[in-house]
Amino acid sequence: VGPLSGDRYLDEGVTRPGGGALNMAVHQTRRGLRVELVSRVAESQRDLVDGFLRRNGVPATSSLYVPGEPCTIDVRFADDRQPMMDHFVEGILADFRLSDQEISRLATGTPTHLVLVDVVDRELHRLASEGAVDGMHLTGDFLSFRHFTVERFAATMAHLDIGFVGWPGGPDDAIVEELGAATVRLGRMLVVTFGSSGLRVVDARDADAPIDRWFDVHARPVAGTTVGCGDAFIAAFLASWHSEAHHHDLARAVDAGRALGAAAT
Repeated sequence: VGPLSGDRYLDEGVTRPGGGALNMAVHQTRRGLRVELVSRVAESQRDLVDGFLRRNGVPATSSLYVPGEPCTIDVRFADDRQPMMDHFVEGILADFRLSDQEISRLATGTPTHLVLVDVVDRELHRLASEGAVDGMHLTGDFLSFRHFTVERFAATMAHLDIGFVGWPGGPDDAIVEELGAATVRLGRMLVVTFGSSGLRVVDARDADAPIDRWFDVHARPVAGTTVGCGDAFIAAFLASWHSEAHHHDLARAVDAGRALGAAAT
């Protein structure tokens, strides 16, 4: 569940479908999972998106296309191939709400991943206030944390099984410790990634034996760009985590995430 945008690559003069929810859906479909994309796309972007979804075998809910202004973002690349994204236009996503049918689907307990842009986070709290998240198994990506405070993070984490943060700073930053402490208080699990530096997992689901573990990452040269590497990591991590073969095996999930995150470069 999350945004699907028209990514305008200014240096190349092309627009491509993008957004964390779309990246997740593509990666998990390629790994053999049955995935359904929940988002909203302006009718004017139907041709852009429809072909992409068909080519990648990704089904979406019937509420995908709606009339209104498209959601877009401008993309350029720095010399190190890191993306610089600007001029985000929320468009039809500003009014994002799940349909009754979509809510019913989530309530069956199917693992559901949320890309926590503002509108998705707001919708999560609306559902929680109505008691609609009971029975849902939710994970969430807080992205680079730019739009959150520790207090808002804790309020959202209370409804998630696992949270992911792609932290733009260093492992020793004070706020990372605060996020870990909040996770322990809530009895949840948090994965904080630090790019090619490594990642930290705080797992407090067992209050008597909480885990706080660091995992190294093998840095590799970026042959393409780093766009979507975080999405790839999360997609593979969750695919392994929810699998019957490696159900809730943390080390295997991290290995899967590291491999696909690196391959995305």
